[in-house]
Amino acid sequence: MELRHLRYFAVLAEELHFGRAAQRLHMAQPPLSQRIRDLERELGVRLFDRTRHRVQLTEAGALLLEHVRPVLAGVDTAREAMRRIRPGEAGVLRVGLPPDTGPPVLRALTAGFERRVPDVLIDLHELTTDEQLARLREGELDAGVVRHPSDTVGLESGPLARRELGVVLRSDHALTSRGGAVRLRDLDGAPLVIFPRAMAPRLYDHMLTVCRDEGFLPGSIRHARNPDFVHGLVLAGRGIHLNEAPATPLTDHLVWRPLEGAPLAWLTSVVWVPSRHNEAIGAFTAAVSESLAEAGHHVADTAPRA
Repeated sequence: MELRHLRYFAVLAEELHFGRAAQRLHMAQPPLSQRIRDLERELGVRLFDRTRHRVQLTEAGALLLEHVRPVLAGVDTAREAMRRIRPGEAGVLRVGLPPDTGPPVLRALTAGFERRVPDVLIDLHELTTDEQLARLREGELDAGVVRHPSDTVGLESGPLARRELGVVLRSDHALTSRGGAVRLRDLDGAPLVIFPRAMAPRLYDHMLTVCRDEGFLPGSIRHARNPDFVHGLVLAGRGIHLNEAPATPLTDHLVWRPLEGAPLAWLTSVVWVPSRHNEAIGAFTAAVSESLAEAGHHVADTAPRA
């Protein structure tokens, strides 16, 4: 009895349809039928009742399924455990990245990682800070790139990168004619376009607190996460937007201005569960730091805040 035959049996027991089961197993239907017949012959029992229109488990098949499921789950767990202790060998590193990660950063990051550990595949997931933190703690990610302040209790963090924020305005806004940096208090009463709070609650609250302390109380708040939609709202006169300097030219009739005194910034770092750190996570952390530095970030003076 081979393990692959048990896996074929389990998939067919779930689908109860040879065509769908064969598709899930990435094989043709005739070989699947033959493997099931071989298994039935070896065990001396009929596992499925087959008619022209349906497939059903027999009593023997249902009993076998109860025994097969924990065996297959144990094999998958063992494989995952072995993968985790083989950094630098053929494996996969599952990582999260913010939804607004720019193409140049993504390109530099993946190239830098592949240069450091060419035998490890990097599996990228577009996730908000809070989504990443949840998946890290559930074991569904190996590392994440998150914005601070955030709830990183129990996690380790790499170097903190800082990138000062400015403001995106319509080119006909009164403040654009002055040139140079914009004071936050001069934006007082303007509507604000900002990412939804659920994406990073602590960062969201921190940004609004800084705005208030600097004399900027938004007249209203609109939420958007897609950069094109954000810029469309600004262009339509629905608000101003706080973000880092754009990597590519903005849409016509939009301008970016720095903030006087640099009161706001993206603070970004790689985070991971301490017990899972390995060579691949170290390589990813170095690649992230390198790619952010190329995009204009610099090492922050302060540690990440939980």
